[in-house]
Parts: sequence; structure tokens; C-alpha cells
Amino acid sequence: MNKGELVDKVAEKANVSKKQADAILTAAIDSIMEAVSEGNKVTLVGFGSFEPRQRQEREGRNPKTGEVMTIPASKVPAFSAGKLFKDKVSE
Repeated sequence: MNKGELVDKVAEKANVSKKQADAILTAAIDSIMEAVSEGNKVTLVGFGSFEPRQRQEREGRNPKTGEVMTIPASKVPAFSAGKLFKDKVSE
């Protein structure tokens, strides 16, 4: 499912126009990205949690040449599914 299909589904379930559903979905996604990029955790009960995680510096290889290289430490977004979401998927 892509964003357009998700907007259609939200509009149908919430009984709003596609334009309104798109605005709401975009605002929600932007708010989550903004909060996580500022270092905050966003928890949606039953759905899951979004949080920033720190990756340590590590050693990697250039797949083309096989040369060993250092991959610098970085901060990455992470998602952990909630119990209801996990249960729904495992049905």
C-alpha cells in the first residue's frame, strides 16, 4: 500500500474528503518525524513506538573492491511494533 492508497482508506473510514485525509496524514507523519529527529520518542498505544537510536562506529567493506572502511557512528530512526499490531499481523 502506498501513501495514495492509505489516504483513500483513511478518507473512507473517517468519512472525510481525500484532501482532508491527505492533510491529516501528512501532518501526522511530519509531526512524528520532527519529534524523533529532535530526540523524542513517539508512542502510539497499540500501534507502536518511533524513537531515535544511536549506531556505533563500525567496520565495513566496499562491496566493489573488498576494501575495509570505517562506517561512522550515526543516529537512525527505529520503530517497535506494539502488542495489538503484532497480534493482528500474526493472525
